[in-house]
Amino acid sequence: MATQSNSLSAKAYRGNDRVLFGFILGLLSFWLFGMTILNVNVVMNQDLGLPNSSLNLAVSITALFSGMTVVVFGGLADKIGRVKITRLGFIFAIVGAALIAIVPGKSGLTFPVLLTGRILQGLSAACIMPATLSLLREYWDEKGRQRAVSLWSMGTWGGTSFAALVGGAMADNLGWRWIFIVSCVLSVLGLFLIRDLPESKAEQKGKTRFDYLGMLLFMFFIVALQLFVSKGSEWGWGSTKSLILAGISIVFLILFIIFELKKKESPFIDFSLFRNKTFTGATVSNLILNSTSGVLIVTLMLMQQGGGISADTTGYLTLGYGVVILLFIRVGERLLRKYGPRKPMIWGCLILLLSIACMLPTNIMTSTYMVLMAIGYIFFGLGLAFYATPSTDAALSNLPLSQTAAGSGIYKMASSLGNGFGIAISTAIYSGIIVNGRPFTALDTLFIGRQDNLDFRHGAMIALLFNFIMIVIAILVIRFTVSGKTKEA
Repeated sequence: MATQSNSLSAKAYRGNDRVLFGFILGLLSFWLFGMTILNVNVVMNQDLGLPNSSLNLAVSITALFSGMTVVVFGGLADKIGRVKITRLGFIFAIVGAALIAIVPGKSGLTFPVLLTGRILQGLSAACIMPATLSLLREYWDEKGRQRAVSLWSMGTWGGTSFAALVGGAMADNLGWRWIFIVSCVLSVLGLFLIRDLPESKAEQKGKTRFDYLGMLLFMFFIVALQLFVSKGSEWGWGSTKSLILAGISIVFLILFIIFELKKKESPFIDFSLFRNKTFTGATVSNLILNSTSGVLIVTLMLMQQGGGISADTTGYLTLGYGVVILLFIRVGERLLRKYGPRKPMIWGCLILLLSIACMLPTNIMTSTYMVLMAIGYIFFGLGLAFYATPSTDAALSNLPLSQTAAGSGIYKMASSLGNGFGIAISTAIYSGIIVNGRPFTALDTLFIGRQDNLDFRHGAMIALLFNFIMIVIAILVIRFTVSGKTKEA
C-alpha cells in the first residue's frame, strides 16, 4: 500500500527551480570546479611537485572515468532509482573534492590521494548527468523541460566556460585548495536542495543481469587508447610501447562490438538506440564539440608557457566565453522551438569555426593575440550556446521513456569521453611538438616577435587546426543525421 502511495505521489510531482538548482550545483562540481585544473595545474604543481606525466594523467583521469562509467550509472539509475544514483553522485563529489583539498604536498601520498579525488569527481559526474537528465524528462513537461534543459546545460557548458576564470582567480588570490573546499560546500548544499525529490525508476520487464563483461571490454579499450594518446609523444608514436597499446585498444574495441551486438539482453551499450539517426547525430556531434575543451587547455598553456602570462590573467581572457554562453543559451532553446534542432546545431558549429579561426594565428605578437583570444572566446561561448539545448533535447526527445537514463548515459558518455580525449589529443599535439621539435621549420619566418617560444606557438597552431577540422566533421554529421523537426514529448 505504501509503495502504491509513493508511486502516485511521484506521478503527481512536478519539478521546481529549487530541485533544478540542486541538480546544477551537482553538475558544477565536475564541469566548473573539476575543470579548473586545466588552468591551475601549473600553480598546483608548485605545491605538489609531481612529474609532468603524473600531473597530465590527473588532469584527464576525471573525464576518463566519467566517460567509462556514465552508461553503467545511467543503467543503474533506471533499475534501482534515479534519485538514489543522483545522491550517490553528490557523495562522490563531496568526498572527491575534500581529498583534493587536503592532498599532501611532495610526499609518497601526493599522487595516490590526488588521483583518488579526481577519480571520484569523475564518478560523481557519471552518476549525476544521466540520472538528472532522466529526471528532467520525468518531472518536467515539454515547455518546462526545454527551459530546464537550458538551465541544466548552464551547469555543463556554462560551468566549463567559467572554469578557467574561477580557477585562475581563486588560485592566485586564495590558493588553489580553496577551489575544492568551495566545491565540497556547494555539493553539500545541492544534496540538501534535492532532499524531497520522489524516487523515479524505469519499468522493469523481469530480472536482468548487468553486462559486466561488456563493461570490462569497454574499459580496457578506453584505458589502452587513453594511454596511447597521452604517452605517445613521450614514447614516440612509432615506438614498440605505442604500437602495442594501439593494437590492444583496437583488439578490445572489436571484441566489445562483437560481444555487444550478440548480447540480446541488457547490453552495456544498447546499439539499437543508434538506429535513430537524430539520436546518433546528436551524440556523435556532442562528442566532437566536447573535444574542443582541447582549445581551452592549449590556449591557456600557450599564454602561460609561451607568453609568460599568469593563470589569473589568462582566465580573464576567457571571460567572454562564460558571459556569452549564459546570456545566449536560452536563445538556443528559442531557435530549437522555431527551427527544430538541426539548424541551430549547425549554426553553433559554424560560429565555433569562426572562434578557432580567431585563435589560429599564433604567429603574431602576444599583445595582439590576447585580443584575438578574448574575441575568439566570445564566439566560442556563442557557438556552444546555440548548440547545447537543441542537441540535448534532440537526443532526449528521441529516446523511449523506459531507456531515458541509459540513453542519456550514452549521450553524456560522449560529453565526458569527448572532453577527456579532446584534452589528451590536443595536449599530445602541443606537448609533442615542444618535446620533439617543430616539424615545419620552414614556417618560422611567418612568426613575428620573440623567437625563443616558436615550439609553443607551432604546437598550439597545429592543435587548434586539429580542432577546426573536427568541427567541420561535426557539421557534416549533423547535416546528414539530425532531424529538422522537434519531436513532441
